Amino acid sequence: MPTEAIKGYQMTNKDNPQFDVVFGIDMETDIGSFTPFYEGVKHGTPRLLSIMKRRDIKATYFWTGHAAENNPKTVKQVHNAGHETGCHGLYHETLGDPLFPLPNNWPILPAEVEGRLTIATKMVKQVSGVKPISFRCPRLWGSTTVVNVLEKLGYTSDASLPLYFYRNKIEPYHPSKTDWTKSGRMKIVEIPNFCDLEMKSQDPKYQRDRDQWPMWRTKSAAALMKKVHGFVNYVAKRGVRPVVCFYFHPWEFYAMPTGWLDFGEARVKPASFITKNCGEYALEQFDILVESLKQMNARFLTCKELAKQY
Repeated sequence: MPTEAIKGYQMTNKDNPQFDVVFGIDMETDIGSFTPFYEGVKHGTPRLLSIMKRRDIKATYFWTGHAAENNPKTVKQVHNAGHETGCHGLYHETLGDPLFPLPNNWPILPAEVEGRLTIATKMVKQVSGVKPISFRCPRLWGSTTVVNVLEKLGYTSDASLPLYFYRNKIEPYHPSKTDWTKSGRMKIVEIPNFCDLEMKSQDPKYQRDRDQWPMWRTKSAAALMKKVHGFVNYVAKRGVRPVVCFYFHPWEFYAMPTGWLDFGEARVKPASFITKNCGEYALEQFDILVESLKQMNARFLTCKELAKQY
């Protein structure tokens, strides 16, 4: 349960309420599931680390086991910079409940989850030298099975819940063993990824237009900050200390191909918003986003640090 410092939170300044920010960086193949490459991890991560060092903020980097194994120098670079090393599964695969269909990307069977997460955890630990205790599912597709396995493996936080889809949890919580989207008595802390809860969605089936990603890159940091302001005010008015959890990817900070991707038996062309403005513009807007959050009196925490408060 939340500590007394968090329960009964009240806005101390109407225009500048104090709140917490969690930056989660999903360390995976370029363009998520659409390539087997790691150009973003190799070239985008150092750029991201540079901004975070200059702005004096820390983040949680969620590594897939495969990404860690294939990028050991970058894993060490992130760890040595003082950031938290988390886990993002074995591959960029569907571990939990799929929210919308993806071709040739079937969910892992529930019986497979423990084995794959056990292997992934060991791989990340072996490469980084640190056992990960914070987790995030690829695409934010989590499940009750996943959180139960995570608790068994010693994880203290899971930042998988997509608030845009479930819209039922406005603060970190201890999930139920029988339904991860509801409060219960588990030790692990579920950290929802924020969205705009007040807007009228034009996407009745999935509500993805409520979500944060990738507005800061496809539009601007200022556009995303409108969602941040709305969420912080929405939560604070309900007597809860706002926790604004973001998700980013290293490939967004390095120019990605925008056309067809040829893989021999098939050609794939991701939707334009997936790769729009990756690279220099993304870096510029990310820097503006960090400064804007600091001006709002944000406190930056890793998932590990946040979980200790609950």
